[in-house]
Amino acid sequence: MNNEHPLDDIARFLRRLQWAALALGLLWLLWLLSPILTPFVLAAMLAWLGDPLVDRLERAGRTRNVAVTLVFTAMALLVLLGLVLLVPTIEGQIQTLVRSLPKYQAWFVQTALPWVEDRTGLEITRWLDFNSLVELVRSNWERAGGVATTLLGYMSRSGFALLTLVANIALLPIITFFFLRDWDLLVERVASLVPRDHLATTTRLARESSDVLGGFLRGQFLVMLVLGVMYGVGLWGVGLDLGILIGIIAGLLTFVPYLGPASGIILGCIAALVQFGDWQHVVAVLVVFGIGQVIESYWLTPKLVGDRIGLHPVAVIFAVLAGGQLFGFLGMLLALPVAAVINVLLRYAQERYTHSRLYAGEQPAIVMGGAGTGSYPREPEGE
Repeated sequence: MNNEHPLDDIARFLRRLQWAALALGLLWLLWLLSPILTPFVLAAMLAWLGDPLVDRLERAGRTRNVAVTLVFTAMALLVLLGLVLLVPTIEGQIQTLVRSLPKYQAWFVQTALPWVEDRTGLEITRWLDFNSLVELVRSNWERAGGVATTLLGYMSRSGFALLTLVANIALLPIITFFFLRDWDLLVERVASLVPRDHLATTTRLARESSDVLGGFLRGQFLVMLVLGVMYGVGLWGVGLDLGILIGIIAGLLTFVPYLGPASGIILGCIAALVQFGDWQHVVAVLVVFGIGQVIESYWLTPKLVGDRIGLHPVAVIFAVLAGGQLFGFLGMLLALPVAAVINVLLRYAQERYTHSRLYAGEQPAIVMGGAGTGSYPREPEGE
C-alpha cells in the first residue's frame, strides 16, 4: 500500500520540472555562447587527452610543471609537423586531380559507360552529360580562389569576426597549457561538488565515460593515421598520381566499417585504370588494400581500439552531424563526449533495469530437481 501523501508527488514533480528548466536554460546559454566557447572546449579536450601522459611523467619523478611543458611542447610540434606536411601535399594532390579531370572524363565516356551500357542495356549517355559536369567542377574550383578572396575581404571588413578568429587561434595554446597544468585540480573540485551519497556511482560512470571516449579517440585516431599513411605510401609506390589523396580519404573513412576500404578500393582501381589502362596496376591496388585490411583486422584494431569501446560508427556519425546542426562547430566538438556519456548512462540504466523487480518479476521461481527429486517452488528473495 502506498503511504505517500499526494503533496509529496507534487513536490517531486516540481523538483523534476525545475531540473528540466535548468537543463534547457543551460542548453540555451550554450547555444548563445558557442562562438566564444569553441577554443575552451577544444583546449579542454586536448588537455584531457594529454593528462594521462603528464601523470605518467609525474610518476616517473618529474614535477607537474616540467611534465606539462614536455607534453605541451610535443603536442604543439606534432600539430605543426602535421600542418607542414599535409597542407602542401593535399594541395598538390588536388591540383593534380583538377589537371587530370579531362582524362577521367574521357575514360568514363569512352570506356566505362559503353562497357556498362553493353551489359545492362541502359542508355546512360543520353540523360547524363559528363562534359557539363566536368566543366562545372573545373569552373567552381577555379573560382575557389575568388571565393577565398571574397571571404577574406568580408572578414577584414568585419572587424569583430576577424578579431574573434585571431583571438581564438591565439588563445587556444594558452588555454590548453593552463587546462593541462590544472586538470587534476579541476577534477578534484568537480568531484567535491558531488553529493556524498552518489559519489561512488558518479565516479564509476565518469571513469567509464572517460575510458570509452579516450579509447575511441586515441585508438581510432591512431588506426586512421596508420592506415592513411600505409594506403598513401602503398598507392604511391604502385605509381598512382593521386595515391596519397586516395590513401588519406580511405584512412579518414576507416572509422566507418567497410566504407573506408571500399571507397579506397573503388577510387584506387578507377585511378589505376585511367592512368595506366591495365589490370596489373588494379591488382597492385587490391594487394595494397588487402594487406592494409589484414593488418587492421588482426593487429591495429584489436591492439589500439579493442572491443570495449561501445560507440557504434553509426552513432558517431549521427552525433557529429546532430551536434553540428544544433551548435555548429562547438556541437561537433562536444558530440563525441556527449555520445560517450549517454552510452555509459544507457548501459548503467540497462544494468539497473535488469536487476529491478520490474524485469525479474514477482512470480516465484521454479527449481528443477534432478532424477528422483521433485520440483519445488522457491520463495522469492526479500519476502
